[in-house]
Amino acid sequence: MKFLDIGEVSTKTGIRPSALRYYEEVGLISSVSRNGLRRQFPFEVLLQLKLITMGKTAGFSLEEIAGMFGRDGTPELPRDVLHAKADELDRKIRELAALRDTLRHVADCPAPSHMECPTFRRLVDVAGRWAGTRAGHPRAKRGGRS
Repeated sequence: MKFLDIGEVSTKTGIRPSALRYYEEVGLISSVSRNGLRRQFPFEVLLQLKLITMGKTAGFSLEEIAGMFGRDGTPELPRDVLHAKADELDRKIRELAALRDTLRHVADCPAPSHMECPTFRRLVDVAGRWAGTRAGHPRAKRGGRS
């Protein structure tokens, strides 16, 4: 059976060897042997790395991603957690779309001054309320830093 060495995995995935070594260190992937000093990985590692990348892009921590793999490295994807993350992404998309629309309005507003534009003033008020409801919330998840 032929394996992929760490350089081949890096080339095929675009993930730096140092990141691959870290992923192995924290238990996300496993090498099966060594060829000299070069780690050898089974072909399945390519799927695992795609799932890891997708999970990171979706906002999961490496610890959360690690919990989505069984002991043999096969995916064990918790549907309820995935639904919750998808709902979170939907909220973020709505927020970003509103921010995009606000920026476009501000950039294209025909008023002589933005402060004279009633739409701009309304958007700033809405943004202020939104920021007030979210203030500190993301940081609270990371230990309450402010």
